[in-house]
Amino acid sequence: MTATATRPRVGARPAPVLPGYRFELVKLLSQWRIRLLLLACWIAPAAFVAAVSLQSSLPADTVFGRWMNATGWAGALVVLDFSCSWALPLLTALVAGDVFAAEDRLGTWRHLLVAVRSPRRIFVAKALASLTVLLLLVAGLAASGVAGGLVAVGNRPLAGLDGHLLAPADAAAAVLLAWVCVLAPTLAFAAVGLLGSVALGRSPMGLLMPALLALVLQLAQLLPLPVAVRTALPSSAFLAWRGLFTSPAQAGPLLIGLAVSLLWAVTATALAYRLFLRRDFTDLTYDGSGRRVAVAGALPLAALVVLTVGVIAVATPATGSGIEKGKLQDSLATAYAHLYRLQTQQLHRPAVTEAQLGATASCDKGDSRVADEGPGNDWRCVVSWRLPGATAVGSAIYQLDVTADGRYVADGDGPKEVNGYFQVRTPTGDAPNPLWQFDGNVDLLASTPKE
Repeated sequence: MTATATRPRVGARPAPVLPGYRFELVKLLSQWRIRLLLLACWIAPAAFVAAVSLQSSLPADTVFGRWMNATGWAGALVVLDFSCSWALPLLTALVAGDVFAAEDRLGTWRHLLVAVRSPRRIFVAKALASLTVLLLLVAGLAASGVAGGLVAVGNRPLAGLDGHLLAPADAAAAVLLAWVCVLAPTLAFAAVGLLGSVALGRSPMGLLMPALLALVLQLAQLLPLPVAVRTALPSSAFLAWRGLFTSPAQAGPLLIGLAVSLLWAVTATALAYRLFLRRDFTDLTYDGSGRRVAVAGALPLAALVVLTVGVIAVATPATGSGIEKGKLQDSLATAYAHLYRLQTQQLHRPAVTEAQLGATASCDKGDSRVADEGPGNDWRCVVSWRLPGATAVGSAIYQLDVTADGRYVADGDGPKEVNGYFQVRTPTGDAPNPLWQFDGNVDLLASTPKE
């Protein structure tokens, strides 16, 4: 009698993550849409910055736009500001928002599961591949904007949002750091895109979720929200990078914005991962469920907003909108003193320091019936200073348009020889007057200085 030994059946091991990641990356890069996006991100900003920097009419309504013909670093920041408003949320929608939904439209989940044999590894591979493509797109925007500005204008000092001059090396470091900082909110929107792509299947709403979220947050940023609510939004870091261009840097809003964005990225990715592992891959017509999206996606993120608002409200001293008379006066006086020195250099006058000027500002919003706080275009300020050895006190009038995010535009209203005209007559010819119009930024989270 012969005994036959039978070997127990061993289940097939899942495919490694690295080959799956490479496969998903090749799939993304083979799409004509992704190739066009890469081409546009690596070429279009350079062409735009180079063309605009050589024009006499500059995009003064954009942060650093009025400095585009003075330094090449301003162009990269104009590209950054536009990218934060529209380009980056749209890119996350087109990449992360479609990475899972594409399999639903093509009906290829069965083949992918047979090849990889692990939904967990499929999720990781797809998430990493979409992240890689997004990093390539952001790197293209940054590198192209910098290259276009430096080639067209040159490596020159950059005036910050408080008027102080950054040396070319310092400007380069600040611009690079600003681009690195916006990666955090980009990850948050990408995670929302992954969540929408998983939860809504073939439905085009999954593709639109990051873009719709960006639109809603853009509208919210225009409102005079309490500062705790404003900084608790995942898009706050898209604006907080401006604080890197003041001295000292306005680090509070930026650090909180980065923390909130990363928290959103982790939470939304975890929700997408949980939904992905629980979905039914045998349903070839799966197009999501409204109730499922609300319970598993929207409600946890809404709860996260409420939680972060509470934490920020307790941890920070700012109240209301964060835009108050004392902070605005200090910011305006500081910026004026720095830019006055720049104008002095242009006119080849004797050098003077900010301490010698002793610039102060007195601001009023509207009339006596309006509280001196909050955003609006009805702020009127008078800046006073005294030159060394002079007995008379100089003064200049500014009309301020203050937006809800803390940015303001100071528009000179005389006297003409100081800030009432857009050019000044220098020994080498006419030059832009730095005191005529300039941008500033109020730290919304700072405590109100005593008047």
